[in-house]
Amino acid sequence: MFLLAESELVFVWRNATPEAKAIIVILVIFSIFAWSVMAQKAMQMRRAKRLNTFFESEFRTQKHVLDVYDRKLQVPDCPLFVVYQEGCKELDARLKERGSNERRRYVSLKGMEHVKRTLERTVAQQSLKLESGLILLAIAVSGAPFLGLLGTVWGVMSTFSYVALKGSADLKTMAPGVSAALVTTVAGLLVAIPSMFGYNWLVHNLRVQTVDLDNFAQELTSHMETEYLRDEEDVVR
Repeated sequence: MFLLAESELVFVWRNATPEAKAIIVILVIFSIFAWSVMAQKAMQMRRAKRLNTFFESEFRTQKHVLDVYDRKLQVPDCPLFVVYQEGCKELDARLKERGSNERRRYVSLKGMEHVKRTLERTVAQQSLKLESGLILLAIAVSGAPFLGLLGTVWGVMSTFSYVALKGSADLKTMAPGVSAALVTTVAGLLVAIPSMFGYNWLVHNLRVQTVDLDNFAQELTSHMETEYLRDEEDVVR
């Protein structure tokens, strides 16, 4: 059975037009890139999720917002940590006087607004970092079937041209060309279907992690305001 299937594929490839072969090669390259992106993004998001869980548990054990920041803890490739670190770095800068390493007790409302904008910007940057590369899957999902259809139409057109030149329309004349033409559609679907499932799964995980980042940024802002924010007239200058 395997030998039969192999011989059929060899037969179809041998009877395919140069255009169809070129499209199949392009689709194979698409498939390699698509699977590479799916594997890379899956590992990246899995690692980010694991590190987020670790950092969140560490964050909730601290008594003060800046405790983890002051301990110089480093958690590379952790989106929550990056958001926390950038927010604390901005808060630390707002709490310190120019030319002094001593922190004030409170930060002004204007200073806290700068911290909020820093957190929002960092959340957006981390979301874009997680999203990078998904465009290749989107291209594979939407483009591969059309490339396959292009190869099929082109192959069928070439087959009918050959039939017209030969002057015979029997099955023996048409079947090899039509089967070779249809294989490009099959190749396009074989690229698009796994890419579609992988893209949807990755987008779902991306949305979940983006929501987690937003929720963490809001929680961090709340902690910072509770601990360091006072009304303008009460701020220690």
